[in-house]
Amino acid sequence: MATAGGSYSIVEYFGGDDGYRCGYCKNEKGNFSHGMWSHAMTVQDYQDLIDRGWRRSGKYVYKPVMNKTCCPQYTIRCHALDFQPSKTHKKILKKVKKFLSKGEMPVGQCDGGCDGEPMDSAFEAGGGVPPVDPVKMQQSQVERPLIPSSPEGDGDAKPASSETSREEPASSPAVKSPRLAPKPGVGADPSRPPCRKAKDLRKERRLQKEQQRRQDGGTLTSPNPTPLNPASSQPKTVEEFIADSLPDDAVHRLEVRLVRSSPPSPQFKASFDASYQVYKLYQMAIHHDPPDKPSESQFKRFLCDSPLEAETSPDGPDVGYGSFHQQYWLDGRIVAVGVIDILPSCVSSVYLYYHPDFASLSLGSYSALREIAFTRQLQKQSPKLSYYYLGFYIHSCPKMRYKGQYTPSDLLCPETYVWMPIERCIPRLETSAYARLNEDARAGDARALKDLGRTLVLHRRTVMPYAAYARKRKGPSDEREVEQYASLVGQTCAERILLYRA
Repeated sequence: MATAGGSYSIVEYFGGDDGYRCGYCKNEKGNFSHGMWSHAMTVQDYQDLIDRGWRRSGKYVYKPVMNKTCCPQYTIRCHALDFQPSKTHKKILKKVKKFLSKGEMPVGQCDGGCDGEPMDSAFEAGGGVPPVDPVKMQQSQVERPLIPSSPEGDGDAKPASSETSREEPASSPAVKSPRLAPKPGVGADPSRPPCRKAKDLRKERRLQKEQQRRQDGGTLTSPNPTPLNPASSQPKTVEEFIADSLPDDAVHRLEVRLVRSSPPSPQFKASFDASYQVYKLYQMAIHHDPPDKPSESQFKRFLCDSPLEAETSPDGPDVGYGSFHQQYWLDGRIVAVGVIDILPSCVSSVYLYYHPDFASLSLGSYSALREIAFTRQLQKQSPKLSYYYLGFYIHSCPKMRYKGQYTPSDLLCPETYVWMPIERCIPRLETSAYARLNEDARAGDARALKDLGRTLVLHRRTVMPYAAYARKRKGPSDEREVEQYASLVGQTCAERILLYRA
């Protein structure tokens, strides 16, 4: 792949021994994760890290300590090519189309978004990521490495990602009405025909009308005529729902624009302030932030800054790899923004924010469906890019279970880093918040650390294996810290990412 900068990822590792506030259950000291600051990250390293349970929040990448944290977070991915929208998803797509066509804004329940969407990484929402000083870390003396003529090692890494929940579960009424006992009866009336689904009745009426039309025209028909469009029996794809044409007199016009956020493209810069204003309104209305908290600098650090290099590949998508904002423009103004990363094997959802006035349109769910369709579009250009990563699935937090509705999907086993179908994982998670998901008791981590000495480090602008660095190092040994880091990223990544050493 061609990168804008160098070909190495550079990270600083910060352990994960202290507990901090959980953004899900609000436990003040129950959340544990390992973290590192990424000064630069190749998209392949990022892909490989995600596939070991890491995620990113800005340039901070973190990995939950799964068997210790209060709310274990399992990486989840959807098989985009095999995805079929559920009944709920279809309702949301039709709801948005109705709004665009007739201008009718849904009233009442707003898919949970009105009372606050849960935050996956809570980096800026009061939990999820420990307090760190990114400014201080960025000022550390990390410069472009001097690469020896034959550097030892080559490895992978991947980033951690923060996000907001893409869909909001239906909220139940605060006060339940008392359940009344059913009145005694004699059951169904045997003299009346059994109840039938409205869908079946409509289909039957349509076929009868078609048969009558053919008979009136003198055309012979069979007793069971087939519909004019045989393909109509096939379920509609998510693209077909999105592409359903609007009437000429549609009240609204929606346009989705993809702009590169890092490095910022001219289109991103031109729309920055409008996008930030939507984010500020969202944080105040949905997450109840005080007006001074969602500052412009926080917005940049959280959702605009990214360690990912802008990369292109002959067999990659036309737009390239890296970090992007997918902007939803309604009648010429931004109403929602999906923050995404385009990686070698997937589109990874980072965050979604929208204008609170449109909360009842279920834009969290709608944007996820659009991103699945976008993944399928990119796969036509880059065959191996076939997954949509929704971030973390948290079974112990009911509000975060909605991600399992984008099927078929897999969860990542926290011990073997093998993907397992979610339906086989649920019974284990019902028993215990933390579970080894791989059913093969003999399976292990295929990329487990085997040779610490081959871990690559960056010391005084020079790339070298840890074994060489350890011989030169003066002062107390850092072997325990480096071994912890290398075990978490795995042997392959440890041999490719540069671990900064002061």
